[in-house]
Amino acid sequence: MKKTWKIVVRHLVLAFLAFVWLIPIFWLIVTTFSVQKGINTNHFFPEQWTLANYHQLFFEPDAAANFPAWFKNSMIIGTFSCLVSSIFVIMTAYAFSFIDFKGRKQLMSFSLILGMFPGVLSMIAMYFILKMIGLTDSVVGLIILYSGASGLGYLILKGFFDTVPTSLHEAAKLEGASEATIFAKIVVPLSKPMIVYTVINSFLNPWMDFVMVRLMIKSKDASDWTMALGLFNLLQRALVNQYFAYFCCGGLMIAVPISILFIVMQKFYVEGVTGGAVKG
Repeated sequence: MKKTWKIVVRHLVLAFLAFVWLIPIFWLIVTTFSVQKGINTNHFFPEQWTLANYHQLFFEPDAAANFPAWFKNSMIIGTFSCLVSSIFVIMTAYAFSFIDFKGRKQLMSFSLILGMFPGVLSMIAMYFILKMIGLTDSVVGLIILYSGASGLGYLILKGFFDTVPTSLHEAAKLEGASEATIFAKIVVPLSKPMIVYTVINSFLNPWMDFVMVRLMIKSKDASDWTMALGLFNLLQRALVNQYFAYFCCGGLMIAVPISILFIVMQKFYVEGVTGGAVKG
């Protein structure tokens, strides 16, 4: 009986926490259907419902709000940064894990120390470097920014590569296989879950980041902004009463590509986490 009560109390606490956690998300969703475009703090549910906010989001861009351009810019930055960053991380992890070269341990230690410095410390330096070569206010500059130091995040993937039996690598070398062949035909199939995990992480940062974009993008043209910067701008006092429902719609749309990516790769993601735990 005592055990039953413990289970009941435990589930009630969890249900209460879930309820508290879901309230703001539910409020955000219902607000997107409100006729009132500003913040409605007098009623939890809209007094009148409409889909006009979503129509405005996708088909009625103006000087202050241009979601289609923001989505396109964020998608370009996120996709190319993800591609370049994933390649850098995989190459770095493979080299440190499988290739024995002079100065390997020293270079690993140096990379680890560099990776421990907060990125915010280098923001000003990176801004002036990109400004000197004319890449501020540009999508290319942000892609370079997000992917330039991504190789320093090799540690988790290297840890997984280290669990691949060395005998497989040595046997392939004896058979005359090149490093590219070993990587493509042995290491990638065995490490697919963790590579997928690396790809997801490489996409999330540039897709959702606001700080770097706020520093690098100085353009007053809304079509040059990303989603994070554009939606944040709508919260200004002069705009929030006209665009808050629009802001909520945009906030929901940000989550769509991430949700699709996670659902598609969820199987590999879970396998990566559990596989790494077993091997560790």
